[in-house]
Amino acid sequence: MTTTAPEVRYELNAGIARLTIDREPARNALSPGVIQGLMAGLQRAEADPAVRCVVLTGAGERVFCAGGDLGGLSDGFLDGHDGRRAYGALLLAFQQLKKPTVARVNGHALAGGLGLVLACDLAVTCDAAGFGLPEIDRGLFPMMVLAFLQRHVGRKRALELLLTGDRLTAARALEWGLVNQVVPAAELDTATQALAGKLGGKSLAILALGRRSFFTAEDLPLAQSVEFLAAQLSLNVLTDDAAEGVTAFLQKRPAKWGDR
Repeated sequence: MTTTAPEVRYELNAGIARLTIDREPARNALSPGVIQGLMAGLQRAEADPAVRCVVLTGAGERVFCAGGDLGGLSDGFLDGHDGRRAYGALLLAFQQLKKPTVARVNGHALAGGLGLVLACDLAVTCDAAGFGLPEIDRGLFPMMVLAFLQRHVGRKRALELLLTGDRLTAARALEWGLVNQVVPAAELDTATQALAGKLGGKSLAILALGRRSFFTAEDLPLAQSVEFLAAQLSLNVLTDDAAEGVTAFLQKRPAKWGDR
């Protein structure tokens, strides 16, 4: 099933919902329409029980997303502020989704585009892609992206990207922990499908509980984090899928998830 919004395509195949930023002539830049379309796509995937994983990508073979559409900056301060807040809300929506997300990085991921990669749970990239935050060279600073960047890399590396505007190769992005896999462009679909399919084969209930616990715990002091996670584990063991998973293990058979 494929549907097309003005700037975002939504496709569902074998339980995997693919959201494609469809502005190739504009380097898949983040217009208000793209942000709204991606948010609508996430909401649609969340509501559809047939969806077990969401994949985010860009149209074409050169650019995943080049970041904000500088030519479309609002003349009004309040309108512009609301637009920037909408981008921040989109980044948070990827983490608040109850289903796992994978970035299929088909080309350069820059500025706000890198933010989208960081907001996804996992990322597979082609080896020709570059990653960077060039805002500093435009007299801007990637304020909202840095909140996600500093949760992925250490202080020195985060500041290096933020302050220099330099671009990383795909291999260096892998080394720094920005992506999970680097593959030749010809293998990108196969690698992404394999990873998304693996996630889709897990219990959605436990994935949702675990992902929510992960994102909450990373912002807590250590002692509070351990106490919080102990409570989450107690919830976990009470689920139907925990019982099924243990039973299946003891009976040496594949688990049959009910997503409860």
